[in-house]
Amino acid sequence: MDSRTAICGALLLLVTLLPLSATASSKLYIVYMGEKKHDDPSVVIASHHDILTSVFVSKDEAMRSIVYSYKHGFSGFAAMLTKSQAVAIAKFPEVVSVKPNIFHKTHTTRSWDFLGLDYNQLPQQPGLLKRAKYGEDVIVGVIDTGIWPESRSFDDNGYGPVPARWKGKCHSGEKFNATGCNRKIIGARWYGRGISAESLKSDYKSPRDLNGHGTHVASTIAGGEVQGVSYGGLGMGVARGGAPRARLGIYKVCWVDEGCPDAAVLAAIDDAIHDGVDVLSLSVGGVGQEYSGTLHAVQRGISVVFAGGNDGPVPQTVTNAMPWVTTVAASTIDRSFPTLISLGNKEKLVHESDVQTNPGKINGLCDPESLALGNVTGKTVLCYAPEEASRWSPQLILPYAINYTIEAGAKGLIFAQYTANNLDSLVECEGFMPCTLVDFEIAHRIFSYWDMTDNPVVKVFPAVSVVGNGVLSPRVASFSSRGPSLLFPGILKPDITAPGVNILAAVRGSYVFYSGTSMACPHVSAVTAMLKSVHSQWSPAMIKSAIVTTASVTNRFGMPIQAEAVPRKLADPFDFGGGHIDPDRAVDPGLVYDVDAREYNKFFNCTVGYLAGCESYYLNLNLPSIAVPDLKDHVMLRRTVTNVGPEEATYHLVVEPPAGIDVSVEPSVINFTQSSSKSVTFMVTFTTRQRVQGGYTFGSLTWSDGSTHSVRIPIAVRTVIQDFVADTS
Repeated sequence: MDSRTAICGALLLLVTLLPLSATASSKLYIVYMGEKKHDDPSVVIASHHDILTSVFVSKDEAMRSIVYSYKHGFSGFAAMLTKSQAVAIAKFPEVVSVKPNIFHKTHTTRSWDFLGLDYNQLPQQPGLLKRAKYGEDVIVGVIDTGIWPESRSFDDNGYGPVPARWKGKCHSGEKFNATGCNRKIIGARWYGRGISAESLKSDYKSPRDLNGHGTHVASTIAGGEVQGVSYGGLGMGVARGGAPRARLGIYKVCWVDEGCPDAAVLAAIDDAIHDGVDVLSLSVGGVGQEYSGTLHAVQRGISVVFAGGNDGPVPQTVTNAMPWVTTVAASTIDRSFPTLISLGNKEKLVHESDVQTNPGKINGLCDPESLALGNVTGKTVLCYAPEEASRWSPQLILPYAINYTIEAGAKGLIFAQYTANNLDSLVECEGFMPCTLVDFEIAHRIFSYWDMTDNPVVKVFPAVSVVGNGVLSPRVASFSSRGPSLLFPGILKPDITAPGVNILAAVRGSYVFYSGTSMACPHVSAVTAMLKSVHSQWSPAMIKSAIVTTASVTNRFGMPIQAEAVPRKLADPFDFGGGHIDPDRAVDPGLVYDVDAREYNKFFNCTVGYLAGCESYYLNLNLPSIAVPDLKDHVMLRRTVTNVGPEEATYHLVVEPPAGIDVSVEPSVINFTQSSSKSVTFMVTFTTRQRVQGGYTFGSLTWSDGSTHSVRIPIAVRTVIQDFVADTS
């Protein structure tokens, strides 16, 4: 990008050639043009055509090159260009920037009860679910892998007419026609242009969801009640979405074997703005890549919720870190699936599984060489290699272990790992052999028994479902990506954590456990939709603030929330942002941190070049969090809170300063009366007590009215001596 991107609300122009006119050196490019939209599509095509004509031999070739035209949230199009053509187009005064297209990845019912959004709330104490009328007529756009419309979760019995404001379409295609949409799934589009012929052959050329990811996400957000759902008998109960009366607009942009191209995602965002969605849910992304096109949706009052990524517990892996979106981490719920393992010496051990097995023999490691030497046919294999734990994460190595043992003819698998959430990965064992997961301590006991016994025998009993206080929860999942943001360390991310481990939801005609920030994202999308229903005049920033500032940092026992890592630790803001989502508290936050969506333009400008004043702007953007990545001595910043609670209220400040940092706030008490302004600005000064090139320390700032409302924002501060050097140790 060049300096011309530094304009307010810049528009995106995406350029892509069809295979007919593409050359071997052509590839998909995105070109950003400026805040502008066209009501007449022919005007858009003409202007884009004029630009392309200048770099192609013929007008027909230029016209055929256009794959997507963007006209609702921004002006732009998609085409395949050679590098020289892209350079030439970048020189047009109308063009803001040109960048290559990028392919992103998808990030993958007890959870709603765990969050307190159960159907059995007392009439005299209605929570968010009832106050929002179960999300009645709120429209959620799901940008993902499509939808399986026959799933029982999308039955539209009892629904009224489609909201009159809806302008979306129901695209037909392979095994999907107009009957695929109803009063629940009110629109479905698919974006197959620019996708390789091989990927199109491997998927449905329609909104139909072959992968299952999009259906799982959509049913988690807004699926209707379905009784008697389980996965192999586990997790038995009622499956439903968080906002079960909300409507769904489906945008299929992700394809088998190819992922989710920028060109298609931007086209879906553009269409969703036109169609009239209230909330956009995107369980997609990639480290170091951002969807700036979502700014246009937010500026039109649409809340945007993103998955934070599945590359944890490594720091600096969180993605989708733009300040105008809500970025979601993943955590566990109060449900586990313990399995009794009985050894031939009568010793009984307990760990997790989702399968059962008959008696079998134990063999050692599970790499191909060891399996071949051990002759494991018909035996139960113990994969136990703690010396390799520092080199391979369980999430990475488990699928290989499953495949190797299946190929070797094993009868079952016991896989040893450090603390990680991999239960849903065991679906790969289904139909081949029973599998179970154990930690290294239990594995060592099994191994010791095997080593001292001539004829070792193991029996793994059927797993059972355990729910409630006996399960330590929530915990931030090990796979959940962590902050600070690689691109924007001055913006604290993720914003919030929500259930994302072993979530049971619709996949095709069945119900399956999936884990990932992809599963956490729809939980926040549903809560966002219900908050929008209750508070229709709130901006996306106010809704995000309500969610972040009312989150919990303790579990049901009042103990600090933990984060699964190596080793497990107490969670900090780079693990879970403001904390674990608390929907019923979010509906009445007391105070909110609002942002005029036009203010984000300044941030956008700072992302495209080193402009004067950017550091000060980052610090003073009115977010419900504070991140200071380069504190040398002291810095002063400001925040503004807006009263959305009782007109008469007094809030006192409670500060938890980061270690080694002094924090002062002026004023430390704020009063609201009927005649006073609803907004108050306060100044925060951070002063370091030690000059070191150090890491981050964490704290919080809370406004409390002493009774109902406690409005907390997280703080992350890093002291530095030299610029651009984080840690010299």
